[in-house]
Amino acid sequence: MVHHPDDAVEVLRDVWAADGRQSTDLDEICGPQKTCKNMKHVSFDGMAEPGSDLRAAWRERLAREGKLNSSGGTIRDLVLGRSPSTRS
Repeated sequence: MVHHPDDAVEVLRDVWAADGRQSTDLDEICGPQKTCKNMKHVSFDGMAEPGSDLRAAWRERLAREGKLNSSGGTIRDLVLGRSPSTRS
């Protein structure tokens, strides 16, 4: 999986625009993007066996550590808030 920071910024710009904010505000808050030198070589290699599902490996690890919360929402819920039909 290749990360493209510009894609994430574009998504944030769209979310901010939908909320009536200016993209210049986002540029001011986020500033220029640079990679943290300490995290340059960090990856998830070894988290899951080759050919297996990384998502499932994370869930298994969280379950082993007692941190798995299966009642969580979606990324959409985090960004836009839960819709009335999904609120409990």
